This record gives sequence, structure tokens and C-alpha cells, in this order.
Amino acid sequence: VWPEHPSFRDKGYGPVPSKWRGKGVCQIDSFNGTKKYFCNRKLIGARMFSKNYEAEYKKVESRQHSARDFVGHGTHTLSTAGGDFAPGANVEGNGKGTAKGGSPRARVAAYKVCWNKLDAGGCQDADILQAFDHAINDGVDVISASLGSNQPYKESLFTDGISIGSFHAVANNIILVCSAGNEGPSPLSVTNVAPWSFTVAASTMDRDFLSDISLGNKTRIKGAGLNRGLSPASPSQKYYPVIYSVDARLPNVSINDARFCKPGTLDPAKVRGKILICLRGDKLTSVSEGQQGSLAGAVAVFVQNDKDSGNLLLAENHVLPAASISANGLGVKGMGTNYTGQGGSNKKGSEDILAYLSGARTYIGVKPAPIIAGFSSRGPSVVQPLILKPDITAPGVNVIAAFTQAAGPSNLPSDTRRFLFNVQQGTSMACPHVSGIAGLLKTYHPKWSPAAIKSAIMTTATTLDNTNRPIKDAFDKVATPFEYGAGHIQPNLAIDPGLVYDLSTIDYLNFLCASGYIIKLYSNLNYPSISVHHPGSKPLNVTRTVTNVGPPGTYVVNTHGPKGIKVLVQPSSLTFKKTGEKKTFHVILQAIGVPRGLPLFGSLSWTDGKHRVTSPIVVL
Repeated sequence: VWPEHPSFRDKGYGPVPSKWRGKGVCQIDSFNGTKKYFCNRKLIGARMFSKNYEAEYKKVESRQHSARDFVGHGTHTLSTAGGDFAPGANVEGNGKGTAKGGSPRARVAAYKVCWNKLDAGGCQDADILQAFDHAINDGVDVISASLGSNQPYKESLFTDGISIGSFHAVANNIILVCSAGNEGPSPLSVTNVAPWSFTVAASTMDRDFLSDISLGNKTRIKGAGLNRGLSPASPSQKYYPVIYSVDARLPNVSINDARFCKPGTLDPAKVRGKILICLRGDKLTSVSEGQQGSLAGAVAVFVQNDKDSGNLLLAENHVLPAASISANGLGVKGMGTNYTGQGGSNKKGSEDILAYLSGARTYIGVKPAPIIAGFSSRGPSVVQPLILKPDITAPGVNVIAAFTQAAGPSNLPSDTRRFLFNVQQGTSMACPHVSGIAGLLKTYHPKWSPAAIKSAIMTTATTLDNTNRPIKDAFDKVATPFEYGAGHIQPNLAIDPGLVYDLSTIDYLNFLCASGYIIKLYSNLNYPSISVHHPGSKPLNVTRTVTNVGPPGTYVVNTHGPKGIKVLVQPSSLTFKKTGEKKTFHVILQAIGVPRGLPLFGSLSWTDGKHRVTSPIVVL
């Protein structure tokens, strides 16, 4: 964490709550100065855990050996979850307003477990487990874990540090929210899939940062960026020549390396004074492409999406004027549309094109939104496909939040700029949005279990975008529960969900004991979503129990059966005489004819006229 950031000011906060057992531990060193203690009544604790990393790799330099954030990831995510109101937030003049976290008046604590110098990696299981141990003992209410392994693996429920740590957190009545991973759009890529974890996918919000790209042939396209734009090329000519990186490569450099503007591939004699087009080489960041363009003398860089990024345009903080453009490139006939293929840019020389980049502007009320990010990891879960993962989706694209003052906004070592706020992408950014909401629910309903809070957020989510149509993905296809889980968060509805699907530690232990043996138990875990294998010729019976957390009333069921599946719910209405009352119902799934194209998706909703309690149904 960057403790001096205005998001962590403690003005107006009373004494640290007596339930906090952190004993004033604040393992943050001075960065430039003589101050000794950096925690306060807002940031009430900071610890670091590096023994596993140091045993595995190397000793952490003494200057870095602190819970202080030298990368920006921790400050960004912590302020998204619980940062206080910080007026005047903006990035290069974009997105001006007051920044605040999901639980803006919460007390926050930082537990540092990742030690890479230039990115958020270098997190080891034993360090993660030790951090969980301390957070549980310190008395936190919510743990936000924006980290995880890249590849899911079968044994992870039993051996993964986050899975084990989060089980102990939930057993101590602490809700654990984590990121789904950034390995999309591949199916089976979702991580952090334990049923006791709350797994968050990433989607867009209704705000974009866009620049106009004007072409010499009088056409215009939009590019995402945060830049201040170009000056005209000369008094008589506004436009600059454009060159594709494959046409700007040095002799003996492979087309593939040049395509991604890898270091040492570009010929400055060809690039100097021009706008360079590179292909996106990383799902979350393309600042290194921008840096290589800058070193070769480009005036600006356009980063063209690869096939895995779809239409999603990421606004990034490049070291020179830059924009992300769609996989269609500049849309000029015969130019660049086959940039992702095997050849060069194409037959027509890219220098025949002239272009100009205007300064970025902030657009709000963008439609459609949300859209599921191409990078967001997808289900089904490799570990246990009968537990639907991810659970939910939240904003994880072009998110503005607090940032470290020890690194430039591009995280490149050569970037000497320092910004109080930065734009970042990833399921790491989506996770703390949900952590913040979980904190609000915990304040409002202090006796609710982690499972009840999770259920409230899931069953009130929406699968429609702001045009009232089904949420789409970055490839313009209708998204599915494997991309968004129960849907997109709706915090105001989650405060009063009507009914919840509750679970206890015993339920999770039974689930673990059944692993690999009793398939029926997975589908009957009292989860807010329902996943089953195709019933075949025999009807399948799934049981769920709901707890009334609202006033007395009668709920009636409404089902949207997956295609070719008849869904019968018994009983079809539930009457609750008091708050806290539980009722059990059965969902009978029967196949009508031969299955055509699995998986199949449907839903089940209980409503009393005011509340709507919805669960996705997945047939594998």
C-alpha cells in the first residue's frame, strides 16, 4: 500500500475499533523522509510476508522489504475496496471526479505477499497462507485477494494456498473475495474455484476513454487511450505517415517478433517521425510496445487488438501518445485486416496512409455495458465443473483508483512520471469492487454468514446490459454463466435480497470429503447456482434450502428451462411466517429428446412481488 495516498487519510475517523487485534503492527518503511509510523485510523495495519519467496528465489532488497507498494497493484485494489472519498481524481485529465472505494468508510489493512519489482507476481503459497493466518487473527471482516495461479489444476482445492487460506477465513466467518484470472477467452481457464471462495470475473462499465483517429482519406475511427494527443506534423500538414511494425523491422528479424514490436526488432530509420502500429502481445498491457515505438522515434503508437481481445479497447498509460484500436486495424481497405495472419501487413505499403491522433476524452453513459472482457477467465471449472465458476462479474476494465508514487503509471523502469491515480485492467480490479460491496453488506447485516452475503450478491445480479438485452462478450456474442456466473453486480438490490442460500463450514467439509466419490453431493451443495450433468433418460433431482431474510411472505417460482430440459420445482410456492425461517425445495430436471449441443443454460427465480431471487442453471 502507498500509505500517504489521500484515499487512506483518516480525517473524521474515530479510534481504531476494539475488535481489531493487529496491535498497531505497521511494517512500512519510510520512502523519502524520517517519519517512522505510517498507519492511522483509516489504514490500521500493514504486514509483509516474504520467507517463502526468499527461500525459493532470492533475498528481497532491504529498501523493498516493506509493506509499502512499489508496483501500484496493491494500492489500486485496496483503494477500490475501501478507499475514502478522494476529490480531484483523474488520469491525465481523464475521468475527473471523486474517487471512493466500495466501502469508503471501512478501516483497511494491507498484507503484502508478492515481491516482483515490475509487476504483481512473485506470490508464494506459504507467504499467502501466513498472510491469511494473520488477517484472520487480526480480526478482519472481508479479505480481498486479487491474486491466483495462472493455470487451474485438479488438486487445487486441497493444495492451493488461496483455497486453504480462504477455507480458514470462511470458517472464521470472514468473507473471501478473489479474482477469476486473466486467461480468457479460453474455456476451462477460471481459477480460485473453491465453493467457499467468491470468484469475480471482469467486465466493462459505461465509461470509456477514447481518442479520435483521423485518417488522410477523411475517415475517422475511435481508439482507446489516455493521451493528450499529437501536435500537427507541420504548419501545412496535420497528418503523420503510418507504418506497420512488420514493415519497420530490421533485417533478419522475424515477422512474428516484429508484429509485437519486441525489443530490438524495429529500425529507427523507418519508424522515426511516424505513427507505428503494433499488434497487442499481452491481454492486459501493451505499454512495452509503446516504449519500443518511442525508443525507435515514433511520434505515436497504435496497438491493434489480437484475436483474443475482440472488440474490447483498453485505455493504457503509455509513455508517448498512443491508442488501442480494434482487430480491424484502421479499417482501410487492403490494409492491416490480416495483421494477425502469417504474412506482413499486406501488399499496399503502410506509408501510403496518413493519420492524426486527437487527445483522449471521457465518455459516460456508454452503451452497451457491461461487456465481458476478453481476458476474463472462463468456466467451467477444471477442478469441479458441478460448482459454477466464476460466481459474478464486476467492473475490471479501465478502472481508475489510487496508485503508488514509487513507479510510473506504465510500470516501466524508465517511466519517471508520477500519478496519484491510474487506470488499470484485470479481474484483480473487479475483485475489490465486490469486496467493497461485501463490506457494506457485513455492516448492514453483521450476523450474516459469508455464504449469505455471497448469495445476496449473486441472486440479485443481472444478466442484462444497459440496453436491456442479454450481456455480450468482447466478440459480440451473447455471454453465458461460464463468463459472468450469476451476472453483473447490483449492490442496491443485494442489501435486501429477500431469500439467501446459506452454507456452513460443515457443508464445505462434507463437500471436500465427497470429492471424487459422491457426485450427487456436488449438485446438492446449497449453492446459489445449480450445475448438473445432463440427466439422460432418468430425471435428476436437486435439492436447495432458502432462508428468509426479509419480512413474512409467499414466494412463487418461475423457471426458464435450458433448451430440451423440462424443469419442475416442488413445491412451486414457499410461504414464510417469520424472518430466519428455512424452506427446502426440489428441482427436477428431465430431458426432452436427445441433447443437442451441451452445455445448456437456464435459470430459476423466486419472487414475492418485491424481491427476485435468481439462480443460473447449467447442464453439462
